[in-house]
Amino acid sequence: MEVKEVFKGIYKVEGRLATVNLTPGLKVYGERVVEFEGKEYRSWDPYRSKLSAAILNGLKEVPLAPGMNVLYLGAASGTTASHVSDIVGPKGKVFCVEFAPRSMRDLINVCERRKNMLPILWDARKPEDYEKDVGKVDCIYQDVAQPDQDKILLRNAKMLKAKGGALFAIKSQSIDVTAKPKQTYEAVLASLEPDFSILERFDLNPFDKDHLFVSLRKK
Repeated sequence: MEVKEVFKGIYKVEGRLATVNLTPGLKVYGERVVEFEGKEYRSWDPYRSKLSAAILNGLKEVPLAPGMNVLYLGAASGTTASHVSDIVGPKGKVFCVEFAPRSMRDLINVCERRKNMLPILWDARKPEDYEKDVGKVDCIYQDVAQPDQDKILLRNAKMLKAKGGALFAIKSQSIDVTAKPKQTYEAVLASLEPDFSILERFDLNPFDKDHLFVSLRKK
């Protein structure tokens, strides 16, 4: 079996992206699991995770590593957040902000088994309400389907360390269904440029439609 580390904590196992399971024997969303040399690798489905899709589409740098603290906005039921949990490992933390009660119930079930994932049932538009609990983070991951996606990232950026990274999934149809996606993307990126350097940008086709995945660094 061929196992190759492509980024810190991210592997290709038999040609598929995977992370080492922080909780061996426990799956999160029915993912394929492979054991090799004493480690359990969880297959990372690009059709269910925008970060996995972006990596497969050519993302050159992933601002995640063991021991990092991550603020995850829009954690939903915890699919991608669980892989981030694997990457940062037991010495890191993933602060999972989610507003929908139904998703939060599923997320709490995941967090109960993963001690480095901390659920926060709150509106990401109001980071002042959870800022003290989170503190400074190394990276922000945002996947929020709201018209003011860019403003949400900017409000939360005060928790990002200097030169910290941000991974942002821009959902054009949640912002303006009447505009062409390219126009929406350019407007969002323009609003972020005063605060962030735009490092990489990727369309998520064929894994997801009308999404632009962006890697940023805080100025």
